[in-house]
Amino acid sequence: MGTRNATTYAAADIVNYYAQLNRLQPAESALLERLRDQLPRMKMLDIGVGGGRTAQHFAPLVEQYVGIDYSSEMVAACQQRFRKLNHPMSFAVADARDLSQLDNNSFDFILFSYNGIDYVSHDDRLKILQEIKRVGKQGCYFFFSSHNLQALENELTWQKQIGANPLKTYENLVMLGLFRLFNRSINRQILAKANYLIVRDESHNFRLETYYIRAEQQIRQLSKDFSHVEIYPWQSTEKVLDLDAAAMGRDLWIYYLCRIKTVN
Repeated sequence: MGTRNATTYAAADIVNYYAQLNRLQPAESALLERLRDQLPRMKMLDIGVGGGRTAQHFAPLVEQYVGIDYSSEMVAACQQRFRKLNHPMSFAVADARDLSQLDNNSFDFILFSYNGIDYVSHDDRLKILQEIKRVGKQGCYFFFSSHNLQALENELTWQKQIGANPLKTYENLVMLGLFRLFNRSINRQILAKANYLIVRDESHNFRLETYYIRAEQQIRQLSKDFSHVEIYPWQSTEKVLDLDAAAMGRDLWIYYLCRIKTVN
């Protein structure tokens, strides 16, 4: 899983794609507004910074900004993109699974956007959560997005692909066929029983292996070291109040906001 994904994120066409992105997603915009008054006093770690999409919005507002990515090509793209800005911004090559170059209890706010946490194995995902707990201060905000297995399960039927637009229907059915081709070992029964799965989805033309997880399982993963978990559909500024809400079966991306537990 790691080699395929790392190779993809180093490819020139993928780096160029991320380097031209510039908009925050609605859930990210909502968080920025929520924290706006606190950001000037915060030290921020932006993990999986990619081409700098989030950096341009958050870096000017925080006291100190550090953006990292395990792709040296992405980091170079960020350094090039922001080379003329006067605001202090730091970019470095670093792997979220091993943040040993960063000190304990260093950050007030940690962001891991665009589902970056989904491109490692299950065990490595748990390592990332441990590293985030280590480098974040007690009470540190952690905001990240992840693929939603519940929505994927709902989408993988041919009935869901049928719409009023014949061309769109054709495209949807082709993508469904390709998904099944690249994931021959996954059937409806496996989907229904799984708490999480790693699949080849249509991201970057099925070049990536992607981790999907149910929200209930993600909350369990966070429960040991994080508290105050909130869930936001990626295209909404309003948090989900009920895990049975329609968005949980519809939105393939989910944002989680939580805080590192305070030790008494």
